Amino acid sequence: MKFISWNVNGLRACLGKGFVDFLKAEDADFFAVQETKMQEGQADLEQDGYNRFMSSAEKKGYSGTLIYAKNQPKNVVYGVHGKHNEEGRVITLEYDNFYFVNAYVPNAQDGLKRIDYRVEFENDIREYLCELDKQKPVIYCGDLNVARCELDLKNPKANEGNPGYSKEEREKMEQLLDSGFIDTFRTLHPDEVKYSWWSYRFSARAKGIGWRIDYFVVSKRLQDKIKVADIRDTVLGSDHAPVVLEIDL
Repeated sequence: MKFISWNVNGLRACLGKGFVDFLKAEDADFFAVQETKMQEGQADLEQDGYNRFMSSAEKKGYSGTLIYAKNQPKNVVYGVHGKHNEEGRVITLEYDNFYFVNAYVPNAQDGLKRIDYRVEFENDIREYLCELDKQKPVIYCGDLNVARCELDLKNPKANEGNPGYSKEEREKMEQLLDSGFIDTFRTLHPDEVKYSWWSYRFSARAKGIGWRIDYFVVSKRLQDKIKVADIRDTVLGSDHAPVVLEIDL
């Protein structure tokens, strides 16, 4: 099965920048989107051959997640135990032999102004994913808003303590992985430098000044079933690149 995850940084804008062409060309079984920044009815989002599941933030033009899925799930859950749904951050699809979870993890913001909420979210999502994992394997994807280590961003020393590379955020990511999950890209490419996000400022993308903050994280027992874990870093349309997972399920 083929999964794609992409933070589009505004779906209405991305629709005019090749989003549909990319979706059709990839022909993935699942296509997860983060930072839709829109409400229902603001654009035609239907795609032939896909069921669509969308969670919008109460605040207009902010956050939001969406999943296109070829197969109808057994169950759909929005949020995490009734929390974090006001910002449209999490969608879970349940199937016979796995859970698929799409998340847009909160940014800690400048000065780590939102780090307390970020840590709360991380604790809640980890507990939630572990509960799901006890029942059946989990595929968790999205903009997780953290670079794990020095290999995952161009200028680690200059960004030490900044949002996305703070001690708290990195520790929470490692706690998740230590709970029985793996970072699929780093598992298949232990030493490769490849980024999934670039600032719009200072021609960062053209200069190769990026971060790897978009992930597919899966239950560790799925490790031998992973066929492809990659970043489509040449695909334009957003400040993020799509990430890809192909796995036998």
